[in-house]
Amino acid sequence: MPRIQPEVTRRTVLAVAAAAGAMGMLPGTLAASTTTPDITPFKFSATDEQLKDLRRRVAATRWPDRETVTDDTQGVRLDTIQKVAKHWKGHDWRMVETRLNSFPQFMTEIDGLDIHFIHVRSKHEKALPIIITHGWPGSIIEQMKIIKPLTDPTAFGGTEADAFHVVIPSLPGYGFSGKPKQPGWNPPRIAKAWAVLMQRLGYTKYVAQGGDWGNAVSELMAVQEPPGLLGIHTNMAATVPADVAKALSAGSPATADLSADEKRAYEQLDDFYKNGLGYAIEMNNRPQTLYGIVDSPIGLASWMLDHDIRSYRMIARSFDGEKEGLTPDDILDNVTLYWLTNTAISSARLYWDNAHFPSGGFFDPRGIKIPVAVSAFPDEIYQAPQSWAEKAYPKLIHYNRPEKGGHFAAWEQPELFTAELRDSFRPLRNQI
Repeated sequence: MPRIQPEVTRRTVLAVAAAAGAMGMLPGTLAASTTTPDITPFKFSATDEQLKDLRRRVAATRWPDRETVTDDTQGVRLDTIQKVAKHWKGHDWRMVETRLNSFPQFMTEIDGLDIHFIHVRSKHEKALPIIITHGWPGSIIEQMKIIKPLTDPTAFGGTEADAFHVVIPSLPGYGFSGKPKQPGWNPPRIAKAWAVLMQRLGYTKYVAQGGDWGNAVSELMAVQEPPGLLGIHTNMAATVPADVAKALSAGSPATADLSADEKRAYEQLDDFYKNGLGYAIEMNNRPQTLYGIVDSPIGLASWMLDHDIRSYRMIARSFDGEKEGLTPDDILDNVTLYWLTNTAISSARLYWDNAHFPSGGFFDPRGIKIPVAVSAFPDEIYQAPQSWAEKAYPKLIHYNRPEKGGHFAAWEQPELFTAELRDSFRPLRNQI
């Protein structure tokens, strides 16, 4: 088992108690504790035996035959995954651990489940609190590059007015958060839990950000409108109009009345629905069947690499030695976290929970009434057109199309992503 090190101090308990003093109940959300919440400092250290076993399993991989095509239409190519295995032999998890443990991390129980989160407060008095949510196949590893630029902007090209207090939780069943023992931890429930977390930390006004599942959670927080939530930012907006969604479902070609940006978005979505949903279909329906990716590190890595075609190709190029948004070490930092925490199946169950406790289509507008900011990165699953964003979000306060970046925008392009968050939330700072 990994060495999980709780570290409770009198100072922490007193600080939490002081923050709890002003708390009551959140209408329409989970009940916040009326006593002192138990927020416990946390660090993680894998055992030497775990790391030795990981290397042994990678070395003992039984390889399949090479694909029968000369492209990636059959999935992750043998040459690519063998390069992953070769790089894994020299990957330094201890360096990742040191970097991760340099940030203040905590555990707290919400709705019966342990929730892990990073919490870094800015030194600047008027910093804006933000809760940032990752997706699959991501983790808190995705956001580590943006923590310092957000909390210490004067050291990274910004001003005091750009400062954030940053909260980054691990989704239930992901990373160091608890693994739900019963079904039902879907995005609306997680959204309610995040509102409790921000209240428990004493933040009376804050914003939320997310992509992938993090977008669903952030958008549902906006729908629920918990007290204190001023607005949200998304890098994977849910903006697809109903008529477009219907045409996509029918497999119809893009209609002539779409603008150039809308047609490109349509074509991106059409390609994803036809060729990129294999992983989601399996996890929606049969996540428990995925025993192979719990037993084989290479099986897990290949499953996680094959998320969307543009991300996969970018990752494959990085293992070919090309300079890309993500490095081979970046990729293995994240896959190794999944391996060491044994969260391959517990993370996959979020798809099953969402399918069986539905909260609307993934890209369908949700009727959000509070301010929303959109960053439409070019290599996302689809680059949301401004026309669709304006219809989906009546209070659109920011829309931009950064010059580069894809599905893992904060991880791939931390400088651009940081600039987007600074610009997005500037109009709301006068409310804190």
